[in-house]
Amino acid sequence: MNGTHDDGAGPGPEAYDATPFLPARGGMPAHRRAAADCRGCPLFENTTGTVFGRGDAHARLMLVGEQPGDQEDREGEAFVGPAGRLLSRALRDAGIDEDEVYLTNAVKHFKFTQDETRKRRIHKAPSLRETLACRPWLLAELRLVSPELVVTLGATAGRALLGPSFRVGTDRGVPRPLPDEGNGAGNGELRVLATVHPSAVLRAGGGGDREELYAGLVADLRTAADAL
Repeated sequence: MNGTHDDGAGPGPEAYDATPFLPARGGMPAHRRAAADCRGCPLFENTTGTVFGRGDAHARLMLVGEQPGDQEDREGEAFVGPAGRLLSRALRDAGIDEDEVYLTNAVKHFKFTQDETRKRRIHKAPSLRETLACRPWLLAELRLVSPELVVTLGATAGRALLGPSFRVGTDRGVPRPLPDEGNGAGNGELRVLATVHPSAVLRAGGGGDREELYAGLVADLRTAADAL
């Protein structure tokens, strides 16, 4: 994706919506197969393919990030790039077994721009329209996994589940019920805990800022573990 399509939040000439591509029935394998052919927004056009969630399909804990990165897009698997490796370390430090969680993203295709040499694909945040278009897949995953707690990583994931007023800095670290208006997952007891995205830790560079951000991520994950 070259990032030149409409990034606005308002209506356009064509609606962005993944709903028509969801299977009418079936479990996680059926949804994974169907997602591979999703054309719910223009992000599919220049990516390698859909990157669906991975992990324990009956996990008590689900982690939701923003979107796949370059490496995830190439490998077709969520959280296998640098941010994913840092998240794996944070989960270990928080005492959480990664094999017992489900990992996914609010948006299932990689959005990027090309640099001038066209040798690197540079991450670009998905728009509200693209996030809302992909939300039916996320709600389907929530319904199928039926976790007790969801940890949202970063602003995009937080807004996808907690609404447009969500702010990481003010809303992080405390489990709260999923708002009724946002609960299409069929789980009225679902709680959500927000924290930073591991990529924010990587962007902080070295030194004390990165250490502080990483410590905060681990602390929030420990809170999630304690809440289960």
